[in-house]
Amino acid sequence: MESKRQQRIAKQLQKDLGEIMQREVHHVTRGAMVTVTKVHVTPDLLLAKVYLSLFATKDKKALLENIRKHASEIRGKLGSRIKHQMRAVPELHFFEDDSLDYIERIEEILK
Repeated sequence: MESKRQQRIAKQLQKDLGEIMQREVHHVTRGAMVTVTKVHVTPDLLLAKVYLSLFATKDKKALLENIRKHASEIRGKLGSRIKHQMRAVPELHFFEDDSLDYIERIEEILK
């Protein structure tokens, strides 16, 4: 179970990463719509697992790999935003959040 501090930091990271994905790294996202759905932070605050929903792209795996390749650039932009709030910028690990695809599949089955 995450502590209140972890939850608060995860929420702030989710907000900041969402803004970075939408406004600052167009060359990474290649025009696709990328939404940060969840962030989980380890108790030592040195690692953040970032879950992304990827829309308006044909090849989700290639897009996710491109985002992973540019993780250090995204981390640098995040660091400039949170430098006064956290001592260390967490390492970012990106994963695809496929919960929306799962929900769509269930809805189709129910129809």
